[in-house]
Amino acid sequence: MISQPQTRPDRHQASAGTTRAREIEPREIGLHLLFIAMVLGLPLGLAMTSAAFRDGDVSWQIAAGQWILGHGRIPTIDPFSYTAAGRPWVAMEWLAEIIYAGAFRLAGYGGVAALVAAALMLLHAAIFFYLRRRVSIAILAVSLLMLDLVLAPFVLARPHVLAWAILGIWTITLLRAAEAGRPPRLRWALLLVLWTNMHASFPLALPIAAAIGFDSARAENWTNGRSWLLFGCVSVVALMANANGIAGLLQPFRTASLAMLPFIGEWHASSPNATPYFFGVLLAGLGALLWTGVRIPVGRLVLLLVLLALAFAHVRHQGTFIIVATLIVPTLFTSKSTSADVPRWLLLGAVPMLAYACLSGFTPPESAANPRGLIAAVPPELRAQPVFNEYTFGGPLILAGIKPYIDGRAEIYGDPFVADYAEIIGGDMAAFDRAEQRYGFRWAMLPLGSKALLHGLEASGEWHRLYVDRIGVIEVRMTPGREALEPIR
Repeated sequence: MISQPQTRPDRHQASAGTTRAREIEPREIGLHLLFIAMVLGLPLGLAMTSAAFRDGDVSWQIAAGQWILGHGRIPTIDPFSYTAAGRPWVAMEWLAEIIYAGAFRLAGYGGVAALVAAALMLLHAAIFFYLRRRVSIAILAVSLLMLDLVLAPFVLARPHVLAWAILGIWTITLLRAAEAGRPPRLRWALLLVLWTNMHASFPLALPIAAAIGFDSARAENWTNGRSWLLFGCVSVVALMANANGIAGLLQPFRTASLAMLPFIGEWHASSPNATPYFFGVLLAGLGALLWTGVRIPVGRLVLLLVLLALAFAHVRHQGTFIIVATLIVPTLFTSKSTSADVPRWLLLGAVPMLAYACLSGFTPPESAANPRGLIAAVPPELRAQPVFNEYTFGGPLILAGIKPYIDGRAEIYGDPFVADYAEIIGGDMAAFDRAEQRYGFRWAMLPLGSKALLHGLEASGEWHRLYVDRIGVIEVRMTPGREALEPIR
């Protein structure tokens, strides 16, 4: 019998067959779907909601960026209010404000939403690509879900969202270098130049580097200790490249020492009633750590405890804690990772999504943070007159070119002023009269919830209601010898 020669499969056919088999591998399909949903889709959904624009500070930060672009410099005194005009102002977040103002100038609120979405996509992509080689698909999916449960209440069109991306990339850079047994390349310290000029959370960069560097040096028997110390020194120098100088470096600590902080929501202590998802995620994470009995390197453990203490003290720090914890904790549970891969070109899917956000004509619905009807109802003759406004209305007034009594930059007004404002907005007419004598209020813009103050104004017989909608009220002082303005119907 003559044996038939065995034919070898065509190389291209074999490659194609392998590709087809790989394309239908369930793990890879699952990983691709996870990437599309959690890295691209969810950030866009979070950015294009009214919740991302529910804070009046969004407006004044856009206005601050517009002012900087228009004047070509960073303001050093308050250019916006009439009560604090000329007082020193450290514009801590000037770089982020320029970026937001540029997005607003390009495509209005849709451009701002696209910018928020892009920052969230960058954060999620960095975390995804770091974890996917270190944990299983299940742990990766749960980690991203827990991350977003905590971050979602804090997604606002404000500078801290841009800083989240820097925080994530900084922490990943340190962790990757530690895995290689060395500090990052010195050029990575330049990332801190962006952070120090973008958001007041920049001091956290140093303890994060110190904790991860300590663990790395300890694991290597301190042979790379000097290299980590050099990187730390260069990082300190990079943080000092703050366009506001010494004042900018000290401002985060001055703000944290203000007595008015309990008045500001983001500085409240964490509580299960206010942020239940944070406590749920925290309990789930602690339970998993105790159940598996994993050990956390001492530097990372101290870091997580410090960030957790900050998160308990002030809700604003919950975002920082969960981002760092998401990068550190999941890798402790298992060394098993997926063999499936995600091509980087999938990131191109962000382009049409962000273009859609810019071109959608998105506008936040009317709210206390966006009181368009109230501002449109202000007669031209009142716009230059002193106004008493509720805190949240301050930012929208600034963006509309109207100087407010108070706005979200509480630190420039000072503790006594804010304490006096709190008494007035609570209905203390004696405090209101004292402030009126000093500032000469001609009109007031108040939310419907300020019932005690509204009642006091109208009961005085010296004020009348000019306009009201579902957001708030415009009250006008009846000046002797001048005809009262007709109410707007």
